[in-house]
Amino acid sequence: MADKAMALLRADADKIYKLIDVQMENLTMPQCPLYEEVLDTQMFGLSREVEFAVRLGLIEEELGRSIMDELEKRLADLHEMFNSKK
Repeated sequence: MADKAMALLRADADKIYKLIDVQMENLTMPQCPLYEEVLDTQMFGLSREVEFAVRLGLIEEELGRSIMDELEKRLADLHEMFNSKK
């Protein structure tokens, strides 16, 4: 059950990354309020999923934190890559 929870959380993190990647490439600039709102909403939703999985005992809190940290790092790298293209 824990492996399935981790797989689902990682898949959701990947969906967020892909959503932001597409948005940065095609739709809006990172300084745009819409971009920030989408990012904040998606990250909040994932953090709630992680918290729920931790509360159910499906994953350890540290593992949940690492999922969030990894996604934040990937998004920061993506943002930096986008800004370096200018």
